[in-house]
Amino acid sequence: MGKKLVPKIILEGTRLTFKTDIAFALNEHPRIVGPRRYRYHSPLVSGEWCAFTNFPWGRGLINFEPQEEALAMETYHTWLRLFELQRYYSWIVDRFHISTRACQLQIYGKDYDFRWIEDRLNAVGFRLVFLNRSPESFAAAREERLKVSGNPRQYDDLSHFVAEQILMKRLVAESTLPTLELDISDNDIPAAVEKIADWMEQTGGLYLD
Repeated sequence: MGKKLVPKIILEGTRLTFKTDIAFALNEHPRIVGPRRYRYHSPLVSGEWCAFTNFPWGRGLINFEPQEEALAMETYHTWLRLFELQRYYSWIVDRFHISTRACQLQIYGKDYDFRWIEDRLNAVGFRLVFLNRSPESFAAAREERLKVSGNPRQYDDLSHFVAEQILMKRLVAESTLPTLELDISDNDIPAAVEKIADWMEQTGGLYLD
């Protein structure tokens, strides 16, 4: 029996960087979660779940309103405690605290000090992957997304995503987590997944001592 694979990956980036597609692919990749003879569900969670409101595309951990701050912070504490209690498991997270900082800065001008989050994430071995793309490549990504989106209007203004990406790049640079910046301008999801798997293997991100 080999060592137990327990990767912990946070995927960050603005919309149209294929985070969710990459998250699903990582969650079934034999180099990340091991070979599988049958399909089962290892955790794939998202800060983008709009769980604070009882309507579609509402508010949640990323885009909460000021009066929901206590709820958001309690939610972060709960997720972190769950990660700590189940440290010897794989976790793939589709957007988390970097997205929250970016959103809150853009909408309310408030910058949250999330060093306490990163301290706890570092302690259990989380890694950060920042997915980004060239400004001119957003249009082609939008065309692909419109084929399946249930809320196409959210992709009308691509300049918003370009500006958000610049902000997120600064926030990612401030992170203390081991970080991989990955350009997805070519829309090649399988290649991106392999690059993430290479990085996780080369930097010791697949196991905990």
